[in-house]
Amino acid sequence: MEQKGIIIKGLGGLYDVLCKNEITQCRARGLFRHENITPYVGDIVTFEDEYITDIIDRKNTLIRPPMANLDILFIVCAAKKPMPVPQTIDKMISIADFKGIEPVIIITKRDLDAENAQNLADIYLKIGVEVFITDPDSDKADLLNYFKEKCNGKISAFTGASGVGKSTLLNALFPDLKLATGDVSKKISRGKHTTRHVELYPLNDLFEDDYTGFIADTPGFSMLDPTIYEDYTVDELPYTFREFEPFLGNCKYTKCTHTKEDGCAVIEAMENGIIPASRHQSYTELRDILKNIHAWDKK
Repeated sequence: MEQKGIIIKGLGGLYDVLCKNEITQCRARGLFRHENITPYVGDIVTFEDEYITDIIDRKNTLIRPPMANLDILFIVCAAKKPMPVPQTIDKMISIADFKGIEPVIIITKRDLDAENAQNLADIYLKIGVEVFITDPDSDKADLLNYFKEKCNGKISAFTGASGVGKSTLLNALFPDLKLATGDVSKKISRGKHTTRHVELYPLNDLFEDDYTGFIADTPGFSMLDPTIYEDYTVDELPYTFREFEPFLGNCKYTKCTHTKEDGCAVIEAMENGIIPASRHQSYTELRDILKNIHAWDKK
């Protein structure tokens, strides 16, 4: 008999599908491979005889972390060890905004550099992104309350560079998870990968029974990873930088790239301190990459 469930883990071509509090390990039918379709964690699927038979229409997908139907993306970065890279954070916000996913910034390890943590937070608070700053000894009540108020009935995920403390923070918030954690390599100042795959954890197991939704831990990516290629174009890029929107269409030139032109309303806003300079730098760097990517590069 055909049933419906949600993929909570995928590993080696096997998918754990949760249905009515029971997990069934399934494989995808060969049809998906022939049509170049990969089931993602977060997919709502139908399955029968331990085979996934159909994937219900997705509202979004991400390449990294590889997920579907995501509502909230917690972008985790450290104040230090490893040092935060604003361009990487901005790429993730850009992708989230394009996909209709709510980005939230979590800055860990405030105890290592409180000033840098606050400076980083100020950038994202200025553009209207929710920000939390934590350290090992800080009270996590505000962040836990955010989960209770905003994540009920939704799919959310933690993502960020290796070593920033995603799994450690999730364990602090939800001790029952007991996720494996790792340290930052002293030699290369980058994190060691401890989470190897994306996995969804039901929030009703972590809160009260009438609370629904899922939280995912995801593999950390290297600080040297290349740009995450997504399916928007260089022309759509300005609209994924939310603070640009009030100024788009007000430039001197119709085909303004918002990088260096005289009479650019975006650049003027940046020079006047309305748009953070680091955000504009991230935009120009991402634009330089996207303009050289063709449609066939994304397949």
